[in-house]
Amino acid sequence: MQTTKILLVEDDRLIIENLTEFLKGEGFEVQYAEGQEKAMRLLEEQEFDLILLDVTLAQGNGYSACTQIKSRYEIPIIFLTALDDEFSVVTGLEMGADDYISKPFRPRELVSRMRTVLRRTGRNQKMLSCQDICVDPVKGITTKKGEEVFLSALEYRLLLVFFQHRGMVMSRSMLLEEIWDIAGEYVNDNTLTVYIKRLREKIEDNPQEPKIIKTVRGLGYKMEG
Repeated sequence: MQTTKILLVEDDRLIIENLTEFLKGEGFEVQYAEGQEKAMRLLEEQEFDLILLDVTLAQGNGYSACTQIKSRYEIPIIFLTALDDEFSVVTGLEMGADDYISKPFRPRELVSRMRTVLRRTGRNQKMLSCQDICVDPVKGITTKKGEEVFLSALEYRLLLVFFQHRGMVMSRSMLLEEIWDIAGEYVNDNTLTVYIKRLREKIEDNPQEPKIIKTVRGLGYKMEG
C-alpha cells in the first residue's frame, strides 16, 4: 500500500513534533523542513502529495516559498499560520495555495481539510490493499480477488479506518470515535461488534479465523501492517 507523503515546512519545534506524530497516527508519511531552502532541496529529491507550509519562517518566507514551489511543481499546498486577517487569507490563496488554516487549529480539522484537498486535486488516487482485498478510495469500490464486495457506508468507513491505522491496535473507543460522524444511527459498543462481524463476513476467507482484521485480546483490533 502506498502512503500519502506530506512535507511539513515549519520552524516551531513543538508543532513539528506534535503534528508529525499525529499525522503518522492518521496513516500519513511525514517529512519536515524548517526553512524554504531545505524544503526546496527535499522537493528535488523526493515526491510529495501535499505540503503544509507555515507563512512565517525563520529561514525564508512562506509566501515566496509557495510561489517558488507552484512555479515548479504540481503539488497542493495548505498554509498554516497565526495570521487570520482577510488580507493574509486572500494573499495566500491568490499565490496558489489550495487551503488556509489558522493557528491554533484542531488536528482533526486539519486532517479533514487535507483529505478534502487531496481528493479535490486527485492526489489521493492510490489503491489500498491487504492480502486479496483492494479498495479504490476515489471510486469507493472494494474488491476481493477481483470481484466487487458490496459494503454499507459504515462498513466501508470502518474498513478505511483500519487501512488508515494499519499496523496499529485500535481500541473499541477509538473505532467508535472514527465512525461516529458518518453513522446514520447511534453506534454503541454492541453495534460496533455487529459491524465488525459483518465486515469480516464480507472480506475474510474464514470470518471465524480472521487474517485481515485481527482481534488483539483485551486491547481491540488490528489490520496487519
